Amino acid sequence: MKKVLIVEDDIEIIRLLEIHLKDLGCQVLTAIRGDIGLRKAINENPDLIILDVMLPEMDGIEICQKIRAQDIKSPIMMLTARSEEIDKVLGLEVGADDYLTKPFSVREFIARVKAIFRRQKMDIVESTSEKNPKLMEFDILSIDIDMRKVLLDGRKIELSPKEFELLVLLSSNPGKSYDRTKLLNMIWGYDFKGYEHTVNSHINRLRSKIEPDMSNPKFILTTWGVGYKFNEELIGV
Repeated sequence: MKKVLIVEDDIEIIRLLEIHLKDLGCQVLTAIRGDIGLRKAINENPDLIILDVMLPEMDGIEICQKIRAQDIKSPIMMLTARSEEIDKVLGLEVGADDYLTKPFSVREFIARVKAIFRRQKMDIVESTSEKNPKLMEFDILSIDIDMRKVLLDGRKIELSPKEFELLVLLSSNPGKSYDRTKLLNMIWGYDFKGYEHTVNSHINRLRSKIEPDMSNPKFILTTWGVGYKFNEELIGV
């Protein structure tokens, strides 16, 4: 049974979502205040967090940041009544996996939830060649796909779910360049056209964690005019 946490201050929306999530066989937890929602996200280990942006005590953006800072890998779907582009950009850049703007249809909501659950079952490596090993080593960088563990010179590196998926996708295909739009669709799973800079932000954070020298990247290289690739010269090193 999937455990879903709804952090939303509109009781009617909570009731509506709760009914349909229970129809999917989910266990539903709720919170109407941001601080309570954060506490439940940390303590309950939900399979999905549905997080409103506008909340009393602590807003959804801050909650999302704190959740990811705790290395909680639960997918986060953000909800908001706002339509400003900045909200969607902020939500994605602080670690949200999906985004719905109110009002939304129940059918779309359920489709998004099902898609998130499907992606949880599918390791990102399934979208790459089957010949790729579950443990990859490139010089001082080690990536254990099954354990979702990354070591840099023997030191464990904490990555967010999207950072890990980006690293696995790129390192599973050394030398292959991916443009930002393709990375958005492959990693986030939806067409977020116009938000390609979100990829830049995640790549920059990933580099800050694994690159010995940010000014001269060793692992994730920029393909000028295209996007990014993993350094093929590290194969076998």
